[in-house]
Amino acid sequence: MPKNSVGSILSVIDYIESHLAEAPDLDAVAEAVHYSKYYLHRMFTEATGLTIHDYLQRRRLTEAAKLLVFSDRPILGIALDAGFESQQSFTSVFTAMYKIPPSRYRENEEFYPLQLRFELEGSYQMLNRKDDVLWEIAFAAEEDIPCWMELVRLVIDGFPHLKEEEYLSELKHRIRTRQALIVKDGKTAVGILLFSYNRGSIDFLGCHPLYRKKGIPRAFLGKVMNECLKGREITTTTFRRGDRADTGHRKTIKELGFAEGELLEEFGYPTQQFVLRQEASHE
Repeated sequence: MPKNSVGSILSVIDYIESHLAEAPDLDAVAEAVHYSKYYLHRMFTEATGLTIHDYLQRRRLTEAAKLLVFSDRPILGIALDAGFESQQSFTSVFTAMYKIPPSRYRENEEFYPLQLRFELEGSYQMLNRKDDVLWEIAFAAEEDIPCWMELVRLVIDGFPHLKEEEYLSELKHRIRTRQALIVKDGKTAVGILLFSYNRGSIDFLGCHPLYRKKGIPRAFLGKVMNECLKGREITTTTFRRGDRADTGHRKTIKELGFAEGELLEEFGYPTQQFVLRQEASHE
């Protein structure tokens, strides 16, 4: 995506974020930013991996979740402010995405976002290269933490129960024990991966949305299979089939050659294990 298109996406995000309460549809956003709705839809989806409708809904649900935890406002009022016509419709969508109803989410008193504001800061030097890029995958260092966390916030849609403080503590441990890999374009993290020597697992895989078609997940997998966990069976977990919160992460895992495994529940959220066996890795 050209740099001027990145700037265009940022202007669209600015408009959406300043009109969250109004829930503008594609036509309204296109008119406001002076693009055809067909071009806007294609550009926005390519950059973020989400349609404008999905991005807006996820952002409004996140803001609603914040109010559930940090305010005593009635759920009906929160639902109406989030653009829903009734508490029942709000509860239905909220439960489909968060896997617990709003009332129980409030009782748990633990806020975690479904979708943060989409930020696109960085130089993106390699973005417009036409040829295949041979990515330099390195073990992350302490000085990589700021850009690592910027990417975590950008790909938070792939990890439905992500608490930043706990994640940061675990990240520092993984960096010290050389179980954190990073790919950067200049000073911008465009790929991050946490793995475990003990479990033989990939525990976090994030790829910058603008770089999804640049081969970063497969490059990571090659590094893990050929060096870090050589010859071992590798497991990972992601969304179950049909989960409305999944924005494409399950598909990415399957495209890498992982096979479906057992159904799990992590942090109270239904997930599924995927397995990459040694013979599959050599195909």
